[in-house]
Amino acid sequence: QVRLVESGGGLVQPGGSLRLSCAASGIFFSIYELGWYRQTSGKERELVARIGSGGSTNYIDSVKGRFTISRDNAKNTLYLQMNSLKPEDTALYYCKAVRQLTSYWGQGTQVTVSS
Repeated sequence: QVRLVESGGGLVQPGGSLRLSCAASGIFFSIYELGWYRQTSGKERELVARIGSGGSTNYIDSVKGRFTISRDNAKNTLYLQMNSLKPEDTALYYCKAVRQLTSYWGQGTQVTVSS
């Protein structure tokens, strides 16, 4: 059974930091492309950052220089380090694992940036 479990979300003040984790089980983790997505009420889910099986990364413009995606294949875990958080980063954050035509989602972790 495949499971992706996110953790690390919470309430943080503007300018603060959070580190999200996504622990995977039931897949050959290292060969999957991985991504962090986020969604707010009434909007479509958007890709925030992705990391390929070889370690290449991509970010949306609004998080470049503030967020860092990384993976630890030995621990089957994906990370998203989020610094200099802004209120507009508030969303439900999901991780996704993709391999060819197969994809898996986690259940999401809430990030709220507010003073």
